[in-house]
Amino acid sequence: MRQGFDNDKYNALQTEKILERINDFGGKLYLEFGGKLFDDYHASRVLPGFAPDSKINMLMQLKDQAEIVIVVSAAAIEQNKMRADLGITYDMDALRLMDAFRERGLYVGSIVITQYASQPAADLFIKRLTNLGIRVFKHYIIPGYPTNTKLILSPDGYGKNEYIETERELVVVTAPGPGSGKMATCLSQLYQDSIRGCKSGYAKYETFPIWNLPLTHPVNIAYEAATVDLSDVNMIDPFHLDAYGTTTVNYNRDVEIFPVLRALFDGIYGTCPYKSPTDMGVNMAGYCIYDDEAVSDAARMEIVRRYYDCLVKKAKGKTGSEDIYKMELIMNRAGITINARKPVQAALDKAAQTDGPSAAIELPDGMIVTGKTSELMGASAAALLNALKTLAGIDDDIHLISPVILEPICQLKTENLGSHNPRLHADEILIALSISAAGDEYARRAFACLPQLAGCEAHSSVIVSQVDVDTYRKLGIHLTCEPVYGTKKLYHR
Repeated sequence: MRQGFDNDKYNALQTEKILERINDFGGKLYLEFGGKLFDDYHASRVLPGFAPDSKINMLMQLKDQAEIVIVVSAAAIEQNKMRADLGITYDMDALRLMDAFRERGLYVGSIVITQYASQPAADLFIKRLTNLGIRVFKHYIIPGYPTNTKLILSPDGYGKNEYIETERELVVVTAPGPGSGKMATCLSQLYQDSIRGCKSGYAKYETFPIWNLPLTHPVNIAYEAATVDLSDVNMIDPFHLDAYGTTTVNYNRDVEIFPVLRALFDGIYGTCPYKSPTDMGVNMAGYCIYDDEAVSDAARMEIVRRYYDCLVKKAKGKTGSEDIYKMELIMNRAGITINARKPVQAALDKAAQTDGPSAAIELPDGMIVTGKTSELMGASAAALLNALKTLAGIDDDIHLISPVILEPICQLKTENLGSHNPRLHADEILIALSISAAGDEYARRAFACLPQLAGCEAHSSVIVSQVDVDTYRKLGIHLTCEPVYGTKKLYHR
């Protein structure tokens, strides 16, 4: 709950740094945006005070100078690759991103399909975009990429790609997820601009790892935990150390690819404008931390949450034991155990007492409330209701929602909508509470406390339904689960 990051200072410094980099390259900059442009909840969790939409709000200050290019890999479209946090495919997320940017008044110039090789699914998506009036450009697979620099910097390499026609001095290149080809898109544009006699430059905006924090800082370790499936590892930037005698932190993929990038820059510019991967970045987050202890504590909690997420993924068959081992090593490096997460033991104790699924929520003052599974509601819904009751100072024996309201909803689920589970989920219990609030003072007081749940920690003794996960996430509650199912069924929605 304790804040440690100055979001206003971050927006000001970041805007200033990007404008400075535009000027450095003569008025045209391709800015590769790593991570999420908005809804960056990882950053808001490990840097308390960082607004989830901070990056997009910063970009809004430059909206008259900026246009956005969305990059989607044809291979990801063909593989039906999904965004794990949203449960939608990369191609559909590209449309969602375009809508979100346009709603904020930002100009989206085009969508680029990278690694294109006439994949059927990619062709269908291109046709759909064209029918919607959206400009689409194709970038092709280059044999030997990224090491075959002679081919890459030729008419059969970057020269074969369709040139992205841009109008503004800041071109933000973003994507639904990693591995989409953002950097290759930027470099392709630099090559084609140089052929056309246009001056342009490249920079990278990657929030993590934070280059001017120590390698072993919890925030940087939390980044490794968040990308354990990508095998990203933080490391000292040897090129920066050699060039300046200064220790900075970067991650393995950028360090490994830098000699190739330097060769590409040499081929495009005649000389590389950067001496290290760190030089390419414009991230100012490290300068905006004012309470290192608060930030460190938040990052340690994130590491534990990521560990539980990994355990649940393994239980669902979405990852293997190797990622679990990596997470255990990360936790050892951070010097933490699952005992650092207070709601865990409370949920397990409640489950043992009731012999059924239970959940626990840690409130802003450190108090922990629990909820158990009953005939009318699941444990996640019960814990949520009990938390609101506690925050509102309402006695435990007072019913916030009358059974007269709950029972018809349960009946509707089973008899009319075909559900086998009559118990109400977290979202359904909130709807019922909102109905009760229209005529009941206690329900109204409890409902008014919903904003106070943002930032609270919660744990469930079993894997909960996706609807409960989504509801907790929307409320800003940080939920983790034990890697076991509440039933012995083989199929779980």
